[in-house]
Formats: sequence, structure tokens, C-alpha cells
Amino acid sequence: MYGRNTSSSIYNGRPLINPPTLIESNNTRFLIVDAPSTNNLPLYLKEFERWQVTDVVRCCEATYPKEPLDEKGIETHDWVFSDGASPPSSIVDTWLNLIEERFHNVDHPTGCIAIHCVAGLGRAPVLVAIALIEQGMPPLDAVAYIRERRRGAINNKQLKFIESYKPRSKKQCIIS
Repeated sequence: MYGRNTSSSIYNGRPLINPPTLIESNNTRFLIVDAPSTNNLPLYLKEFERWQVTDVVRCCEATYPKEPLDEKGIETHDWVFSDGASPPSSIVDTWLNLIEERFHNVDHPTGCIAIHCVAGLGRAPVLVAIALIEQGMPPLDAVAYIRERRRGAINNKQLKFIESYKPRSKKQCIIS
């Protein structure tokens, strides 16, 4: 249920170098991926369909056109910030608003938000960690949870940011 996709994602005889990583918690679903290219976008579109992706958040410069996503009814959000850095508060606010709209203002959330940076190891996992912290998960637990599923995620500078991140909500995490 959690973690790396163990089935092979293949397009034109080539697998994805880094399979998508599904992170689920409290009725929210995030799919961390590395940046698609124009050449392998059809494979990512198959994965997005498989995981019921409603939105794609690009934390890096665009490496593919958004029109194929539009055609599939997937909304694209370009929230670029520096590689290896922490997100500015304006992006954190917009990210949290998107999560609220997609998962908390509906009776039965079924969708998934895909998110990527270049390799899916820094900027994208940091935003997912923020979402987990907002749900009440302690910061270091959020990082460990993501790292268990996506090796190499979150650098030291980003870890320090996450450790000092103050959630805007006051939810308590209950892990069953």
C-alpha cells in the first residue's frame, strides 16, 4: 500500500529510472516523482491515471508541456523555488490551500496530488513533509516516513527547515 511502486513502469521499452513514491496519510495521497520529460511524459500520464492524480505540482522549471495533462483533466501548478532550498511562505500557503481544497472540503477524497522537482528528492518531499506535519505528525517522523519510502529524500538544510517548521493547524497525529 505504501512506498515505492514495485510494478515496473515501462514506456517504449524503458522503465522509469525512479518509480513514483506514494505517500498516504489521513485521507491525503501524494505521489512524489522525478521530473518527466517530453519524451517520457506518456509513461507518467499512465502513472497519474493509475493513481487518480488530480493535480501536478512542479517545484522546478517545466521540462514538459502542460497541455497533455490538461487534456486528461489534471491541473498543473508551477511553484518553482531554488534547488536544495526550503519553500518560501507564499508557496507553503498555496500548497496548504490546494491540500485543503482537494482533500478536506470533500466528503470522500479519492484523488492524489503528484509533485515533483528534478529528482523528487528535495523540494517535492519537503512540501509533502509539511503536509504531514500539518496533519499532526512530528517533523522528524514525517521525514523518516518519507525517507523509508523514497531513499535520499530531504537534504540537511531542508531537514533543519522541517525541524523548525511551525504548523499552522494544531492537529494531533494519531497513528493506528
